[in-house]
Amino acid sequence: MSYRLPPLSSLRAFEAAARHLSFKNAAQELSVTPTAISHQIKTLEDYLDQELFVRLTRSLELTPQGQAMLPKVREGLECFAAAVESAVQRPTQGRLVVMLPPSFATRWLVPRLRRFAEAEPSVHLQVMRSLGTIDGYPADGAASLDAVDLREEDSMVVIRFGSGDYPGYQVDRMFGSDYIAVCSPKLLDGTHPLRERADMQHQILLHDDTTTEWAGPRWEEWFRLAGLNLANPQAGPHFSDSGMVYVAALDGLGVALASKPLVANALVQGRLVAPFDIAVGQKFAYYLVTPKATAQRPAVVAFRQWLLQEAQTQARPLAV
Repeated sequence: MSYRLPPLSSLRAFEAAARHLSFKNAAQELSVTPTAISHQIKTLEDYLDQELFVRLTRSLELTPQGQAMLPKVREGLECFAAAVESAVQRPTQGRLVVMLPPSFATRWLVPRLRRFAEAEPSVHLQVMRSLGTIDGYPADGAASLDAVDLREEDSMVVIRFGSGDYPGYQVDRMFGSDYIAVCSPKLLDGTHPLRERADMQHQILLHDDTTTEWAGPRWEEWFRLAGLNLANPQAGPHFSDSGMVYVAALDGLGVALASKPLVANALVQGRLVAPFDIAVGQKFAYYLVTPKATAQRPAVVAFRQWLLQEAQTQARPLAV
């Protein structure tokens, strides 16, 4: 049976551009130029004699024809990848690349990796941090699942902080991420003792600009839930890295809003305290995102099973 198909590269460019609604971000993912993506889309549109995108001044929208075509194109690309995967003989296991948010890496995953290394010594992990794994954050080509060539022996999974809506991938929810106020125990009896909610008005507030801009809550929300007024929401030091906020809180500089599961171990060990039972809810959660074509590779299966088990017991203390 013969098939009348447009160039495969044009279909891949269409799927990436439709997913990002951006030629620029699709180009970063596929390691080509935006002009190349535009040419591929034009080739496909000429082949179909249909426009697939509405090109606006600063964005893209799918036409009705593009919307109807996208699910089947995505399904077809997944079938191609699965067919290649089933036919390739892999004498070596290769690397398992794990891409994830920086704060999740340093405060949750890395302290637990010894357990995985002991359980699966044959899996060769490469852990890569990227803010591009946070929904809404500017696209980062390195954070894409296409950063690893799935035709080779290497595999890749991504831990995303977001909505969980990632069509075309196997998605496992790990846990949610309510935010709580945390500080060093030394602030409880400091110059301005922190004992009641009203005492928060005399504390230095630490601001994590990497989360409040895209996903995390702001101090205004915490104060509203506490029934307090916040005179100057921007007062206090601002940090461009979550790790610096964490160190500042440990050192007693001030009070930080932190993801509860990411500080659970520090709370159990007494290095941080949460003076109040106020939690700012989050619509985002942490998800393990895996290409369906490689989801059954032994290294991926082993990591997924271990990670989800750890997520179920994420609040338990770790060995010091």
